[in-house]
Amino acid sequence: MVQRLTARAVVVGDRAGTVVPDAVVDVDDGLIRWVGPAADAPEAPGAEVTALPGVLVPGMVNTHAHSPMVLFRGQGEGLPLDRWLREVMWPREARLTPEDVEVAMTAASAEMLRHGVTTSVEMYFHPERIAAALRATGGRAVVANPLIGLPGFGTFDEQLATAVRLSADSDAQVEYGIGPHSAYTVPLPVLTRAAEAAREHDLLLTVHVAETTGEGADLLATHGLSVPQLLASHDVLGGRVLGAHCVHMDDGDLELWREYDVAVAHCPGSNTKLASGTARLRDMLDLGIRVGMGTDGPASNDNLDLFEDLRLAAQLARLRERDATALTAPEAFWLATGAAADAIGRPDLGQLVAGRRADLVHVDTDDIAFVPVGDVTDLLTHLVWSVGSRHVRDTWVAGRRVVADGVSTTVDEAALRADVQTRAMRLAGR
Repeated sequence: MVQRLTARAVVVGDRAGTVVPDAVVDVDDGLIRWVGPAADAPEAPGAEVTALPGVLVPGMVNTHAHSPMVLFRGQGEGLPLDRWLREVMWPREARLTPEDVEVAMTAASAEMLRHGVTTSVEMYFHPERIAAALRATGGRAVVANPLIGLPGFGTFDEQLATAVRLSADSDAQVEYGIGPHSAYTVPLPVLTRAAEAAREHDLLLTVHVAETTGEGADLLATHGLSVPQLLASHDVLGGRVLGAHCVHMDDGDLELWREYDVAVAHCPGSNTKLASGTARLRDMLDLGIRVGMGTDGPASNDNLDLFEDLRLAAQLARLRERDATALTAPEAFWLATGAAADAIGRPDLGQLVAGRRADLVHVDTDDIAFVPVGDVTDLLTHLVWSVGSRHVRDTWVAGRRVVADGVSTTVDEAALRADVQTRAMRLAGR
């Protein structure tokens, strides 16, 4: 049966910031069949009609997350990245069980859906348990099996073989990929093999790149090359490559990214919290580099709220360039929707246009944050600068309502919170 959603307006999620007032969205079999003004809507006899008082926006796409790290939220506060990883995160992760990961991912997925994030790129252990969590909540993800040398998680060869094996089970809801942690934690020959496997099987390969000055300086001292140059020299670039962070990039590095069409997961919340630096976002966009918003993990952000990150991205871009036009409100919102979908190679997501998957979010406009509205485009401006995830009322994934009036329809969030608390204390040794 066709679902017809009517709304005050539809924000398409394109770079131009298209807003359709008094809009209709028709959904059938998990896909958007028609979008446009109500006055032009086709006949839909027998359609199930849902009248929404607010605006409909695309489900947001979080291009970089380690969402099961809700288990470690707030831990290691105030430490720089290298100490935070080695002294706090990795010792706790060594105690993880598959059940820990599934419970944590279920809670994190429910949190993201409540924030209007319908898709995420996950780089974390036990990918099959992450997939099971997503099946439970109804969320969508690209699950990149990590390659990293930590005790208890197998050899690099075993990790890579798992990623390739799982890729045969990819579908529209859970797509598998490969996630080598970084050039400073994964041997370069392993990175090369991972890239070869990703190209052979058309998998997304996501890797941390140039996140901190220390990372780049150490690799430069050892190899005489920047991180992007090092990846290029070892045949890691090419295919569906997504570099996370990409903070410390010079002109030559950015040109390599343009040449190889490497996408960037821009994570301003994590970058600022860990004092990693400010990425050259405006320069990336001007070069035509594909960029999408990411939260990073909820232990380094410390949340999974893309509304906060897209606003921070615009603020930091303007501050960095000393230019109040350096990133417009439409561009900022696009970075979390249409641009983010493009960055991960998923043209079926990220915009409310016919033919794409029906991942939709209803944002309540009955709030002072949405006043005044002199022109319909003010609604998009308010979404970026005035509104937050607290205004999300309903979320659909593939036409299925997974959040109704701010509450998950698929899982018991209260029970999940209690379970995460108990498991987190065990992992912390308490």
